[in-house]
Parts: sequence; C-alpha cells; structure tokens
Amino acid sequence: MKILLVEDHPELCEWVAKSLRQSGYAVDIADRGDHAEHYLLTGDYDGVLLDLSLPGKDGLEVLKSLRARGSRVPVLIFTARGSVDDRIRGLNLGADDYLPKPFELGELEARLKALLRRSAGQLPMLQLGDLVFDTVSRLPSVRGVALALTPRELAVLEALLGRIDRPVSRDALFEKLFSMEQDARPEAIEIYVSRLRKKLEGSGVRITTVRGLGYLIAADAGAGL
Repeated sequence: MKILLVEDHPELCEWVAKSLRQSGYAVDIADRGDHAEHYLLTGDYDGVLLDLSLPGKDGLEVLKSLRARGSRVPVLIFTARGSVDDRIRGLNLGADDYLPKPFELGELEARLKALLRRSAGQLPMLQLGDLVFDTVSRLPSVRGVALALTPRELAVLEALLGRIDRPVSRDALFEKLFSMEQDARPEAIEIYVSRLRKKLEGSGVRITTVRGLGYLIAADAGAGL
C-alpha cells in the first residue's frame, strides 16, 4: 500500500517513514503543503498522514481541497496543534482520524491500518483456499502456519487480495510497491509476483497472468473459499 506522509519536521518525518517502510508500505514524502497538494493531484495513494502546520499551504487547506475534488482517500491528521477547535475543524473538513503529537509509532500504525481496512471495506479475516490473511495484523498464514513474506511480497499479496478474481495491472502494483524516490522499473513487479507464487504453492491459491490486464489471484478449483 502507498502512503503520502506530509510533515515538515525532518527527524520526525524520517522516523515515521522508516517505520512504515519496514512494515511494507511504500511512502512518498512532502514537506510542504503545496507539494502535498501536487502529489495528491498526480499520484494515487491508499492513505495520507497529514500534519497541519506546514509551509507553502496549511494542512487544513490541503485537506479541504482534497475533499472538494471528491477524493475519499483516508486521511489521518497528526499535529501539535491540539486545540479542540483545530480538531473539530479537521474532522468537519473530512479527516478520518486525529492523533496529537507526541505519539507512539505503534498507535500511529494501528490507526493507519484501521483506516485502510475500513476504506477498503475489508473484513478482519480474509480466506482464499487455505490462505488466511489477518487484515488487522497484516499476517498471512496457510493452514495455521505463518507465511514468511518480505515487505514487498506482502504488498503484492495485499493488492491482489483487494481484487480477488479480478486482474490488477502491473502498473497499479508498481504504484503500490514503490515510492517516487525509489529507482525501480515496472518490470521488477514480475520478480515479486514470481516469488509470491512459489511461496503460495500448496495453499489452494494461484496467481495467474492475464495477458494485457495484469495479475489475478483466485482459489484453485476445488479449494475451500
């Protein structure tokens, strides 16, 4: 999943981005409100972590413009501006959650997971064949045994499980896996899909290539649903 992190404090930004990337998210960073607005106009994000006190354009104005365009991307505000009025205004403008600074990374990630899960309409547990995916902990297992995946393999699995029996294009997967600052090509997706296929062998789940459309995850014929 791809997250836009909007924060102008370098150390805090690096701390949060590092943690999210270790958890398997692709993270783009904007340290100005006007830059964030440009990213949101040109990119496709699963969620936004938005500070309010930003140079270039205030975070609340970024949020207001985002919702005025009809975007429903989940937005979590985190800010040192802890007044009740700021909190109410942010929620009224369309923020999905609010976390005051200072905060614990564990709570930030837990709130982000909850927002992404609700936005995607996911159930707490997804099952396909013998594969079970806990959308809360983001842990996959096969017949009760944890499936060891790298962060990018996990990101591919999440994206495919979000569209069971429907193809996901290579470009869409690329957007989910890589941030703009990473030097990678769409062809790299084939490597992660291939590795994931091997790890899913015997799970009753298959990933097929749909020519011209991308990749599709589905249960094997006769496998449990």
